[in-house]
Amino acid sequence: MSSPTAQPWWRILTREHWLVFGVASLAWLFDCLDQQIFNLARDGAMEALLPDKKIATEYGPYTTSIFLIGWAIGGLIFGALGDKYGRAKMLTWTILLYSVSTGLSSFSTGFFDFSVYRFITGLGVGGVFGLAVALVADTVPDRSRAPALGLLQSLSTWGNLAAGLTGMALSALAARKLLPFGLAHWQAMFLIGALPAFLCVFVMRQLKEPQKWVEAKAAGEKRGIKFGSYGALLKHPTWSKHAWLGLIACSAGIIGLWGIGNFHPKIVGDIVEKNFAALHLSPAEIADKKSYWRSVGLLLQNIGGFLGMLSLAKLAQTWGRRPAFALALFLSFLSTLLVFKFMRQLGDLYWMLPIMGFGQLSVFGVYAVYLPELFPTSLRSTGTSFCYNVGRFLAATAPFTISQITKKLGGDIEGFRTAGMWVSLVLLLGIAVLPFLPETKDQPLPEE
Repeated sequence: MSSPTAQPWWRILTREHWLVFGVASLAWLFDCLDQQIFNLARDGAMEALLPDKKIATEYGPYTTSIFLIGWAIGGLIFGALGDKYGRAKMLTWTILLYSVSTGLSSFSTGFFDFSVYRFITGLGVGGVFGLAVALVADTVPDRSRAPALGLLQSLSTWGNLAAGLTGMALSALAARKLLPFGLAHWQAMFLIGALPAFLCVFVMRQLKEPQKWVEAKAAGEKRGIKFGSYGALLKHPTWSKHAWLGLIACSAGIIGLWGIGNFHPKIVGDIVEKNFAALHLSPAEIADKKSYWRSVGLLLQNIGGFLGMLSLAKLAQTWGRRPAFALALFLSFLSTLLVFKFMRQLGDLYWMLPIMGFGQLSVFGVYAVYLPELFPTSLRSTGTSFCYNVGRFLAATAPFTISQITKKLGGDIEGFRTAGMWVSLVLLLGIAVLPFLPETKDQPLPEE
């Protein structure tokens, strides 16, 4: 009989471990589905809700900034509540919040109410990552923790792929005028984003709090340890250092993806418009083509992203967390320059977008493994959410910055490309702080 240490990591997981892993993975997968539905539907919504295409181009990034601010606030709130009242309980509320408000986005009548729904969606979306990784980290055996968290993050790309396939299917239906109730493509996308709410029922009935958290909470109450306290996090010399440096490193990758990379549909739309304009298609037909090819672009990005997350999460387990983190940020920087500078033809999408997806999303594969290892049980969800979500405040400035630089450069697509390349330099800042963070490879989770 083989010893436990000789077995693959997944063989030592019990049925309860798999249940927790499955629910946490689905919560994060559906979270990413809603994120990418927004990215695909944003431009169509703005063009429908605003009177002028140039205004829609300017205001689209603002809705992303509003979404990211909600994301940051929600992450901070629910991260702390998860440590204080339970990861599973708070995870249920975050899923319900982002699902319902995503569905409500389809009923928007103008920029203001669309932005309100985006903000509320952000509150729910922001809470999921910290809760999900803390839930898994506190549940599975130590030897399974890093590969399980790497796989959880990698599976999130399936939600992105599902959004891309959904966009392609709805584009085909819209082109044939087969969408029900006279819905526009963007409205149908947001309604589908409401479906994860049904997962809440399963979560509430099946999921229990991790025994490690239950025991730590009981012991902590006797010792006067504050769970989910940002004061405790930021006043402690070790946890505070990890929080602030982790924040800088995370912010770089988040800006790379959400402030820059997730705007590739705008470049794709421009390429499609130029490619099909010579065929004398109607504006409605060109709009359908844009929706279709933006979805194709999302699929290609996330095929590369899935491989990038798996690869860099594996390197984090073999090389170490910090070397893998540095490599991921550098790959994100190079691949962003590739797409924003050189992607000019439809054929370029097939190889450039997977490369960018590999680089930009590989960073998030390392996040999932590394962040829970920087904080004790009483602050695991809080600290992870602080690093991962406060970065959204900084990331929220990137779309605004790109929009303003683009405006000063003439407001056209070339100005947008140039603005994205300048902002991508922030990825290198994340690499600079990594030597000051600890290497946690093969180390147990920290405790008080």
